[in-house]
Amino acid sequence: MLRSNAQRLLAPGFWLLTPLLELLESSYAGMIKSFKRLTAVFADSACCHLINFINWRLPDRTNSPAELASYMARCESLTRQEFYSKEPIKGLHIEPAFLSWSSPVESGFPENDTAGARVFLSRQGWSAPAVLFLHALMSASDFGYQRIARRFNQMGWTAVLVHLPFHYTRVPPGYLNGGLALTSELIRNAETIRQAVMEIRQLLELLRTQGADRFGLIATSYGGWIGSLVLSLEEDFEFAALLQPIVDIEDAIWNSPAAVAIRSHLRRHLIGPGISRQHAHLSCPFEQKSLVDPRRIHLLAGEFDQIVPVKTLRRFAETWDVQNFEIVPQGHFGYVAMNRVLRQLGLVLVLVVVLVLESGVAPDLRCMLV
Repeated sequence: MLRSNAQRLLAPGFWLLTPLLELLESSYAGMIKSFKRLTAVFADSACCHLINFINWRLPDRTNSPAELASYMARCESLTRQEFYSKEPIKGLHIEPAFLSWSSPVESGFPENDTAGARVFLSRQGWSAPAVLFLHALMSASDFGYQRIARRFNQMGWTAVLVHLPFHYTRVPPGYLNGGLALTSELIRNAETIRQAVMEIRQLLELLRTQGADRFGLIATSYGGWIGSLVLSLEEDFEFAALLQPIVDIEDAIWNSPAAVAIRSHLRRHLIGPGISRQHAHLSCPFEQKSLVDPRRIHLLAGEFDQIVPVKTLRRFAETWDVQNFEIVPQGHFGYVAMNRVLRQLGLVLVLVVVLVLESGVAPDLRCMLV
């Protein structure tokens, strides 16, 4: 813009100013990038300090090495289909805007053992295609998801915000939202992930019985970890967007700035690096590829992300053969990635509506992110 304005004003001698303008433009772009990096680092640091502060305040229930060894031995021979088995749904309550049912995994906290999901029905009702939202760790408000849901409703999709374990309606008294989802109690961490994945599989089956046969997924950070595991078990997603998902569990425990308190507790109990790798065949997205066509998966990384670095997600994209890999200018905590995905999905969904009107045939969205 700077160069074009100068070109109009000083057209005859513009060539003399070109090097100077290029230098100014380069400096301006560098300043903008530095500012974005600074704000991203500040936001990530603040959120990491909050997560660590919450973990420091929790009672230290870190598992002993013997407890971990026993748990790992019990899980060693299990497959993912066995560990995250499909169980019949029980205690189901269907309301116009909310679903609840008894969780297939008991955590010992009654509030958490009732699974829940907020439903934003489209005009087609329960038989409409459904997109599932899997939120980030300690996500405290669904205001943003309400706005996103309305956009999907306008395009004929029902939206479902899954309340992941220990979040929203599932927070036990005396604890903060999401505070128990990821701690130094590694066995509970694994069982919480198991609980979430099994509940989502139940939810998908419930939606199928209500007439839905097309699904989408938008999953962020901690929700992206869970979503990645779901994609390795369920194949009928027409699109899946994974926004900075936690995919290397060992790295997240031992290198993430959000896990300082967790590492301290583990070391105090003589637990060192490598323990999570014994459970990786069940809980690490790297260890099993998606059943969904990788052309339907969109993976986003934050350029300044210190929790899930770009290099980790680039390696994950290569492992899963994901071609739709994009780096956006934000840290781990931000809105650029979500806005980017919504713009892309919105454009394609509008195109699909046009195709329906022109052809009268309902196309699927299998290549909507290609």
